[in-house]
Amino acid sequence: MLRRRMLTKEEEASAGTAEIEVRREDQEKINKFSRLHQKELQLDEDLKSKHKDKEDLEEVGNELELADEDNFIPYMIGDFFVSLPVDEVQSRLASATRKLDEEISKLEEGLDDVREEMRNLKVQLYARFGKTINLD
Repeated sequence: MLRRRMLTKEEEASAGTAEIEVRREDQEKINKFSRLHQKELQLDEDLKSKHKDKEDLEEVGNELELADEDNFIPYMIGDFFVSLPVDEVQSRLASATRKLDEEISKLEEGLDDVREEMRNLKVQLYARFGKTINLD
């Protein structure tokens, strides 16, 4: 079985002196790495947004614990607000938090997959091009 590994500093130095031809398959790997990098940035941004939304929901939930049980709380549904009992709002917030947790989990899994694929491509491209390519 063929094992891929990162080059040592000596191997990099010796590989960087010769002119290396970029083959079609090399260019395809470079393009794929670029697309994966863009996808990684988007997933990371989406993940940060979801974490912020979750923090906001948890903060609202903490505030609702201080509310009187007899009060009605304005709850946004679509473009308008509906007055709901505190326990109904807490139930909806808990449901929204669970849904966000699932979305965060899926985004993290996708991000891990993208990063793993990028690591594999990096190893292949650095093995072929050494210091003549910068993927960081």
